[in-house]
Amino acid sequence: MQVKAPIFAGQVRYPDDLPSCDQCPIRDRAICAHCEADDLTRLEATKYYRRCEAGQVIALMGEPMDFVASVVDGVASLTQTLEDGRTQMVGLLLPSDFLGRPGRDCAGYTVTAATSMQLCCFRRKPFEVMLACNPRLTTRLLEMTLDELDAAREWMLLLGRKTAREKIASFLVILARRGAAVNFARPGQSLSLSLPLTREAMADYLGLTLETVSRQISALRRDGVIRLSGNRDVDVPDYARLLAESGGDRDSARA
Repeated sequence: MQVKAPIFAGQVRYPDDLPSCDQCPIRDRAICAHCEADDLTRLEATKYYRRCEAGQVIALMGEPMDFVASVVDGVASLTQTLEDGRTQMVGLLLPSDFLGRPGRDCAGYTVTAATSMQLCCFRRKPFEVMLACNPRLTTRLLEMTLDELDAAREWMLLLGRKTAREKIASFLVILARRGAAVNFARPGQSLSLSLPLTREAMADYLGLTLETVSRQISALRRDGVIRLSGNRDVDVPDYARLLAESGGDRDSARA
């Protein structure tokens, strides 16, 4: 995939169908989840929307970053590059995730849109001022940071101890948790999801080869754990069974 140039302030595009805060699909999970009406009014003064196409570089590692953002829809990859040019995918940003770090002028990772995305952006300096005097924002940012820490620890377990089959199943569980509004506690709960990454990118992210990813996806399909529709659409007939294949349990399904 050809990498497109980064989006800078002068290239911001505004979608025609901007959601209001009370209609925002991530309102109860985003950085503003605990905000009250007056908080949202102040955020409006520094907020703007940005549409990114798949392959668009949103931020470059080590380069100045003058905004922070919530992912409204779509998925982005986080990568780091070593001095010798080797690149490793180290994370994904999914809807409601927070992009950027208050207090840091430069991007810690290269952020690239894996799919078409919409970001709800805030100019970094005004956001930092509001963060310093608004305990609701500060509390929510702490909650999200701790959730990210828990996810990083789970990912260490996945990369270090899980089998290839469990890794693929775990990746699908992560997507299901974040993208499907279903009650996972019900036995036999079915759901559908769309893979945000190519199989090559999945292999890189999971520490597997492309051949292993393809083989394990085929095995999960053959065993009836998943059904495939095209290259990216996945149907899960029974979420509990997928969770079992990932090495998880029902308590973790509610996380």
